[in-house]
Amino acid sequence: MREHGTRAYSRRQVVAGAAAVGTAAALGGPAAHALAESTGSGAEAGAFGPLTVRPSDRRYADLVWGANRRWVGTPDAVRLVGSADHVLAAVQEAVDTGRKPAVRSGGHCYENFVTTDDVRLVIDTGSMDRVGYDAGRRAFFIEPGARLGDAYRTLYRGWGVTVPGGTCPSVGAGGHIVGGGYGALSRLHGLVVDHLYGIEAVVVDANGTARKVVATREENDPNRELLWAHTGAGGGALGVVTRYLMRSPGTGGADPAGLLPQPPSEVHVSTVTWPWEGMTEAAFTTILRNYGRWCERNSAPGSPYASLFSQLKPTHKSAGSFSMTTQIDASVPNASGLLGAFLAAVSQGAGVRYRVDDRRTISWLHATTSWPGFTAPDTTTRFKAKSAYMRKGFPEDQLKAFYRHLTRDDFSGPMSVVMISAYGGRVNAAGAAETAVPQRDSVMKLHYITFWQNAADDERHLTWIREFYQDVYAASGGVPRPGDVTDGCFVNYADADLNTARWNGSGVPWHELYFKGNYRRLQAVKARWDPRDVFRHEQSVRLPGQG
Repeated sequence: MREHGTRAYSRRQVVAGAAAVGTAAALGGPAAHALAESTGSGAEAGAFGPLTVRPSDRRYADLVWGANRRWVGTPDAVRLVGSADHVLAAVQEAVDTGRKPAVRSGGHCYENFVTTDDVRLVIDTGSMDRVGYDAGRRAFFIEPGARLGDAYRTLYRGWGVTVPGGTCPSVGAGGHIVGGGYGALSRLHGLVVDHLYGIEAVVVDANGTARKVVATREENDPNRELLWAHTGAGGGALGVVTRYLMRSPGTGGADPAGLLPQPPSEVHVSTVTWPWEGMTEAAFTTILRNYGRWCERNSAPGSPYASLFSQLKPTHKSAGSFSMTTQIDASVPNASGLLGAFLAAVSQGAGVRYRVDDRRTISWLHATTSWPGFTAPDTTTRFKAKSAYMRKGFPEDQLKAFYRHLTRDDFSGPMSVVMISAYGGRVNAAGAAETAVPQRDSVMKLHYITFWQNAADDERHLTWIREFYQDVYAASGGVPRPGDVTDGCFVNYADADLNTARWNGSGVPWHELYFKGNYRRLQAVKARWDPRDVFRHEQSVRLPGQG
């Protein structure tokens, strides 16, 4: 049987291949490497791997870092896997040899969770990238190494459906989904985890035995809590997901085309730009204030603007200008008029005209995978990021802090930006405990990020973004503490600064900023499914009693 160009395997082949790789790893040395490679070529009828890459291998240098060049690991080995059984063997080997494992799919982890010195075995699932339909479970499957852009193409071309995931096509599904990812269709259809029917995963029990499990949202599924934890706990916290199963709640029937959201055929897109030259504080803060107020008024589930997604992206003034990108379902009645009214509302009273750089109608698939308004290419550079959920528009003190730091003369960063996404809509139709993502009444989501190239500039960029962030949230201890206006942080935009009193003076621990009241429940899942704390990093869910 073939599934999108790769072959499926018999159980006998899988077990034989996993056993052979385990033997090879136990042998150690060059002979082990050769045996692992030879078994990978035939043990599972054409599956990629498993391959073991060690420091002496010329491929090693390209496999120990992800999208952020700040973080380069030094593991004993990188295990490239192509199936759930390959993952099972790798995890068991790590447990048996006492080597801490870490998992990488797309490599977009913002912090050093996969590259710390204590990580000795990296399990790279990047080649587990199949997307398809599982007729037996009546659900679509997405493997963790599938890039979002490829998943969108396969789902749409094959069945006319999609999932409301992120806008960066190079991000791997593995970490994106488990963190509760969102994207341009989320105001219309909710978060990607709102459509998660089940997972297949490798976990480790109290005896140190790795095993494969399936967890679904069926009421009678004894593993249901494990699925719930994967609707927002973040990557690397509980086990290794080997397959996501996607089916929207309340759907049925035999036709796969009815089991996930159907995206619009076409969208109206727009990019407008404001110059920094001549931009006064009054004009700048008016634009941000208008945007926030518009989001407050138009982010309820069922809003006529539910299909409109926009990012206002104020950059540091050294960029020369800043922009706003927007899309709306072209089939919505008066879609072009709604888009025009939105643009007018954001710029009203600013006294500075925007320049229209792009306004046209294009196919949804092109907008999702290729249009540069949202789908910026992977920079593979150095960066630092922070995040915030907003329940209301920007207070005056925050607006002043934005202007102050984006116009600083002692810093230059043309790629330093805050991406302010219109949020809410269908996202806010779910309750705070329905998934592990508790922020279900926000109207904006903020992504602070600064990019640079050279290690010599690390301190300059880190200082700027930390001071900027602390100033914006000075009234709540330097972080967006859950409250009337702000509602914590997004775990997929991991920020280890939240763990330290130096940068988080709120008295609210990092896990409450991410998970709020859902954290204790996550800890209970951790105690059952990872009682030995095999899967851990600086911001992974702790065992009960460990904070």
